Amino acid sequence: MATELGRERAKSAIRTLRAEDAGAVAEILRRSPEAVFWPEASVKEVLEWQGILGIASEADGKLVGFLIGRQTSEEAEILNLALAPESRRKGEGGALLQAAVEEFRTRGVNRVFLEVRESNVPGITFYARHKFSKTGRREGYYRDPSEAALVMEHKLVR
Repeated sequence: MATELGRERAKSAIRTLRAEDAGAVAEILRRSPEAVFWPEASVKEVLEWQGILGIASEADGKLVGFLIGRQTSEEAEILNLALAPESRRKGEGGALLQAAVEEFRTRGVNRVFLEVRESNVPGITFYARHKFSKTGRREGYYRDPSEAALVMEHKLVR
């Protein structure tokens, strides 16, 4: 991974997400109601899929955030991104998203997509700040509670 390892933040490092991180990922998701919950077994399974990109943010030996994306041909999708509540608003999410976008760019991706809960105004604002724009809406996409998703896209320039 081109953006892997050595990318240090003030208190954290970006690294590859590993299967042994699945428990910590599930715990972060339990504490993140705005994100889609995946149990530990699902995280491990997804990390084995073709075209997967998993990135972790680690501080003091502890996983504090993660991003999982998937590439299909020249497009990619951010499947899940979450940070431990105490690690939010410190630049960790932006670092994860930037690392993913850069890695996808090196893999030949032209566009990156994601879905975000329509009510997640902070998330929508965060993605817009990172060059994602609204391109569609999916009614009833989320469950618990049922809610529409906004589809957002970032066109990559090479």
